[in-house]
Amino acid sequence: MTSNSTPPGLARFNALEEHAAHAALHEACASSTWAKHLLVARPYATADDLYAASDAAMAELTAEDLAEAMAGHPPIGRPKPGDPTSSREQRGMAGASEELKAEMLELNLAYQDKFGHVFLICATGRTGEQMRDAVKERIGNAPEQEREIVRTELGKINRIRLARLVDED
Repeated sequence: MTSNSTPPGLARFNALEEHAAHAALHEACASSTWAKHLLVARPYATADDLYAASDAAMAELTAEDLAEAMAGHPPIGRPKPGDPTSSREQRGMAGASEELKAEMLELNLAYQDKFGHVFLICATGRTGEQMRDAVKERIGNAPEQEREIVRTELGKINRIRLARLVDED
């Protein structure tokens, strides 16, 4: 956008009552701490300001906050029925073979057993094979290392979801 005006979707988000804005943010990320950080910084002049606030809030999340955020994400290959966001993001698994889906289920369970939470990756644009290879690679990580990878992946997911929120006309 070449003008200095706030994009319509962002202006609409800025104007929402607090409970409605909180609900919109909760759709992007299940962390209430993250949402609170973004709410108090409204209004945002640009989408980049919103993304920067999101990144800053992600950096400050505790292990408990990250767990709350991850609880809002279904396992890769098993989006929640009626959840168009997860289905869209996990599109790379939609056409996967039954063999790959079974392998992902097994890997998801092994990952969850080791780390105590779902395998989280920014799945947008990734194939089922890429997601499988990522879980195979990451399952060997130390818990502390994996928590920081999850934080980074959540940040990417949040940016994509916030962009959808503010890019609506």
